Amino acid sequence: MDKSGLLVGSALGAMAVITIFTVFFISPPEPINSAIDSSEKYDIQTKKQVEPYSNNLSLSEIFEKTEPGVVRVNVQRTNSVDGVGGIGSGFVFDKKGHIITNAHVVNDATKVVVTFLDGRSYNAEIIGVDEYTDIAVIKVNADLSLLQPVLLGDSSTLKVGEKIAAIGNPFGLSGSMTSGIVSQLGRLLPTENQYSIPDVIQTDAAINPGNSGGPLLNMMGGVVGINTAIQSATGEFTGVGFAIPSQTVAKIVPTLIENGEYKHPWIGVSGRDIDPDLARVLEVTDAIGFLIVTVVEDSPASKAGLIGSEKTIEVEGVNYPIGGDIILAVDGIEVRQIDDILIHLQRAKSIGDEMVLEVLRDNRTTNITIILQERPNVN
Repeated sequence: MDKSGLLVGSALGAMAVITIFTVFFISPPEPINSAIDSSEKYDIQTKKQVEPYSNNLSLSEIFEKTEPGVVRVNVQRTNSVDGVGGIGSGFVFDKKGHIITNAHVVNDATKVVVTFLDGRSYNAEIIGVDEYTDIAVIKVNADLSLLQPVLLGDSSTLKVGEKIAAIGNPFGLSGSMTSGIVSQLGRLLPTENQYSIPDVIQTDAAINPGNSGGPLLNMMGGVVGINTAIQSATGEFTGVGFAIPSQTVAKIVPTLIENGEYKHPWIGVSGRDIDPDLARVLEVTDAIGFLIVTVVEDSPASKAGLIGSEKTIEVEGVNYPIGGDIILAVDGIEVRQIDDILIHLQRAKSIGDEMVLEVLRDNRTTNITIILQERPNVN
């Protein structure tokens, strides 16, 4: 069962395609003889993003304006052969030397080296890591002229079909640009830490090993995502890539800079989406909502009195859970599936916040208020 941030667990079947394909987080091992290619308007207090340019730009103009702020991230690890770690990408966040990349790029690193467009390299300090969103902040003490921030755009305004571009270092090829469209929004990306990353952007822009941590850009040149993973049966790009949205970046990064970590809110239930078969078994009209199967002891859900499914019923050889609360809405937002709950938690909620759940119990709807607690560490 997928542990998606509701709990310890959520979303049975939310990413069933993963049984066929594998999500690859895109940082390759560094080639032994790879040569290094030499070829803010962000208000941390209000956490608002500002589009860098008012008009759409050509791909060439986007590349010219943003490439100086995109960096190559070389990593060494003691647990790798010959101490060689890998290559990733990143982009300059501010003039203080903060650089954003993926957590999986720098995890377990003994040394991180950042290389700028002109070939100059600097050792980097890891400032903060959030494995639950795969975001990391590193910092370099570099020449001020090299620190050209790539401004954050607003991922909440993206539309499916909108053109976007990616810049990074695929296979160590520094400063490579690809383009494509937004294929879908609000995806749920499974991770190795048993929680899934919500609200992820899907794109068909080619991203490959080495692109991890690089920017996904809108046509105004603003960062709308961090290129993070591909879905593939072979490990090679097949037209399905994923990026962490800038809306998540804007929420997480200032706290990583200030505290070195980000603490996520948690409900404490596991369950499954209501599909047509389950709706028929439960005798509910519409196949929408999230059925609670398990309530974790001493969790926010437990303290608020939410009820899990204590029984199962067999129908046509299939066991279905019954008797649990069905979440229909959170804070007035309709819940069609688990993703809606997770996206709301990610976008709008913090530890200590109240959240009002509209639940269906014994054929009656009722509102239950829970107080969100810190998500337990499962590592």
